[in-house]
Amino acid sequence: MRTFTKTALGLTTAGLLVAGLAACSTPAAETSTSSSSSSSSSAEATPTPVASIPSLTGVDTAVLLDADFAAALTSLGLTPGTVGTATLEEGSLHFPITGGNVDYYDPAEDYRPYVQGNIEHEGSGFSLTAGDTVVELTNFTIDPGTSELFGDVTANGESAATQVKLFDLYGGTLEPLKMDGDNAILTGTTVHISADAAALLNTTFNTDAVADQLLVGIATITVNTK
Repeated sequence: MRTFTKTALGLTTAGLLVAGLAACSTPAAETSTSSSSSSSSSAEATPTPVASIPSLTGVDTAVLLDADFAAALTSLGLTPGTVGTATLEEGSLHFPITGGNVDYYDPAEDYRPYVQGNIEHEGSGFSLTAGDTVVELTNFTIDPGTSELFGDVTANGESAATQVKLFDLYGGTLEPLKMDGDNAILTGTTVHISADAAALLNTTFNTDAVADQLLVGIATITVNTK
């Protein structure tokens, strides 16, 4: 394990986020295959990570809602809202980052995925309301290794699912890393409704209009590198 100075650690954290979210462009089938290979590799021997960030802190993950997604909600009679510490600012939903960790392995080696860990957003989320039915999606966890976002789902206050896959992430349009003081900023990863989430929402709201891989919006992840 390498020892990093405070400055180097900040740069490494930013680099890990770039590598992790760039991996979000990996097709689902390829990711699944890579995960299977990783599991097999792990069973034989897990290498030492090149760098390890044991504790991520702030700032947030923001999703600029796509106009077609907003129009789809309107056509379904669904009203979106924020839950907990989430906020809605200028068309973007913001979910504070509350924790997580990242391990980065040498991409030249066979071990995959070479970025592993999670980015946690406890205590925030968003809601969808239609008449007397309220669905809340909260406590998001991003897995940079699988390019997936998981979360908890409640319907009218009753738990419907815990840490189920809600969204798929694709980094094909990811922009270059930007720094704002100690914050690393990544913009461009697109967020799409997963098949599981689409099925759950269709069942709950008695419709078939929520399509698998419906574009929700574009994510911007801002992380404090100190």
